[in-house]
Amino acid sequence: MTRLTAEFAMTAICSRQFHHSIHAASIRTLPSLWIKRVGVGCLIALGMSAAGWSSAQSTAPAEGTERTVNEWLTRIHEASRQRAYIGTLVVSAGSSMSASRIWHVCDGNQQMERVDTLTGAPRTTVRHNNDVITFAPDSKTAWVEKRESLGVFPDLLRTPDNVIPDHYAVRATGLERVAGHKADVVEIQPRDNLRFGYRIWSEKKTGLVVKLQTLDGQGQVLEQVAFTELQLDAPVSMDKLSKLMKATRGYEVHRPVLRKTTAEAEGWRLKEAIPGFQSMSCHTRESADGSGATSHPMQWVFSDGLASVSLFVEPYNEQQHFEEKAAVIGATHSLTRRLGQHWLTALGEVPHSTLLLFAKSLEYTR
Repeated sequence: MTRLTAEFAMTAICSRQFHHSIHAASIRTLPSLWIKRVGVGCLIALGMSAAGWSSAQSTAPAEGTERTVNEWLTRIHEASRQRAYIGTLVVSAGSSMSASRIWHVCDGNQQMERVDTLTGAPRTTVRHNNDVITFAPDSKTAWVEKRESLGVFPDLLRTPDNVIPDHYAVRATGLERVAGHKADVVEIQPRDNLRFGYRIWSEKKTGLVVKLQTLDGQGQVLEQVAFTELQLDAPVSMDKLSKLMKATRGYEVHRPVLRKTTAEAEGWRLKEAIPGFQSMSCHTRESADGSGATSHPMQWVFSDGLASVSLFVEPYNEQQHFEEKAAVIGATHSLTRRLGQHWLTALGEVPHSTLLLFAKSLEYTR
């Protein structure tokens, strides 16, 4: 899923991605205002939207049977929507490590969260449902954004069709303790080589994710997210978090101007579908400086319900786009490529070969 600087790791893994989000020295050509500045706490707020997922899914297996992959994921999703907690979360990918402090509260459909980085540059991210603001106190800068999807698996419960069982199997492997809490250990295994596997520690009583590992095809850990300290049912004030979101006095506030669109409307298509991955959203970034630019950068997002891939397309600029390359940190792969008069950056917590399939299939039709 989604992670080389500490900020890159935080954005991509939380992209979920540390994910879901990507500032990397080796990906300097990626349009910076398009990169998700996602707080670490969204790793645990699994699947914020339930569209496309049956609310009748059972979270408990029939007597004498094991939970299906849908039942496990539904249980995890519901846990994030019903719990208030405070904790310290540590993310490791390769030699990179980041830590953050999280305050999370939910009141029915209203979810609020504060995430403070404990390593690297100071950052505070506060979100209310899909409204997110990130404060950078060193530069006195804040970014206000809307994010349609947050979570360990950002598009869980949002895909038009529930194709997860077609591409993943599940098995429970035992019971362990994480941050002082008993947790069921579950492995979600891919049925092909287009996606990674996951090992999840789900708190025994509530189902909340307390630890998550992303696994390669040989079962090796690519990256890990885990609470080192966790207080469940904590006294988190939604009112205080709401006031913090508005505390922008003294900050230069940026609001990226995004426009919903479709890839077809922008002249793009995939010649061949990538098995299991469905189009989730497409946006362009409008010019906020009144330059009158006629070609805007585009982000096209795909998901199989767990893994996600973003295709960033912008006009080719020989002063900036001079080298096609690939990069990897933890489970997050990226590649850049010239496509005629355009420049593609493909990014996702999927194997490099999967990004290549997307890059080879992407076609401009105008």
